[in-house]
Amino acid sequence: MTTTTAEAPTRRDTGDLLFRTLTGGWIFLLLIVLLSIFLVLRPEQFGSAYNVQQLTINAAIFLVLAVGQTYVIISAGIDLSVGSVLVFSSVVSSKLMLYLAGDGGTSFGTTDAGWGIILVGVAAAVLAGMAWGLLNGFLIAVARIPALIVTLGTMGMALGGAQILSDGVDVRAMPERLVNDIGAGSIAGIPVLVLIAALCVVVAGIVLHKTRYGLQVFAVGSHIEAARRSGIAVNRRLISVYALSGAMAGIAAVMANARFGTTTINGHVMDNLTTISAVVLGGTSLFGGAGSVFGTVVGVFIPIILLNGFVIMGIPPFWQTVAMGAVLILAVWVDQLKRRLRKRG
Repeated sequence: MTTTTAEAPTRRDTGDLLFRTLTGGWIFLLLIVLLSIFLVLRPEQFGSAYNVQQLTINAAIFLVLAVGQTYVIISAGIDLSVGSVLVFSSVVSSKLMLYLAGDGGTSFGTTDAGWGIILVGVAAAVLAGMAWGLLNGFLIAVARIPALIVTLGTMGMALGGAQILSDGVDVRAMPERLVNDIGAGSIAGIPVLVLIAALCVVVAGIVLHKTRYGLQVFAVGSHIEAARRSGIAVNRRLISVYALSGAMAGIAAVMANARFGTTTINGHVMDNLTTISAVVLGGTSLFGGAGSVFGTVVGVFIPIILLNGFVIMGIPPFWQTVAMGAVLILAVWVDQLKRRLRKRG
């Protein structure tokens, strides 16, 4: 009887260890498998330098948005407004640069604005995004309104504000230097947009995983009341993560303007769901308290590689939506199992 009792926990512990090992990096393994499959089936197209460059450029804007979303979800929140805040920031920035360049009436083409005007436009985009983030954070932390409701409301408000400022028409005039040197430029063969995204990832990763601030964000997401009793300024931390998410949306807005040479008012409707999916796929728990920036990087590339591979192979792209839905459900299920194991452990 004693032997049976001793063996049961051992088998359970072995199973738990095996599950943790298999699920710890399963999404990274999935990324490797996808890359391998498409490289074997279409090596010349998928593995070409041009295609690899396009993959990284396509990921850059989403990655910057997803970095801010990672902080929010780790703090046990959610931000549905990132796509609309990006649109609002892009309109504010482009309108201001047009005005300062003396081309307020121009609606098509490029302008000869200098770097001073471009930097003012960049600052305006970041500040506009941060303002929406501060509003989100204040309503959530101080007014105690659920994050889902607040960011759903500001999602509509930011998009409506962008349409009011632009009369519902995209601003199709951007500084030529911004489009050529940032949107289409490269340094040592690496696209500038990719370098910007990489810098955001590195800085955000260091702050989240190597500083006291990052530790406090994890603490707030793990148990908000325990964090408050331990002396953490919970309201400030919540406001700051939403402000960060808004600022990242502002940076992404500048990147989008540079890449497309126009604002894209109706082109970011699904950005909120895309970033949330990427963050969850990367292993960040929807319930807060666990996650990583590196995981988010992997999560961002999953849908982009799927879509790119499907297009190259001639598979209708809407199958990518089906595949992504299945992978997302699997990611949430794995997260649930991990939570149960942590509670048992």
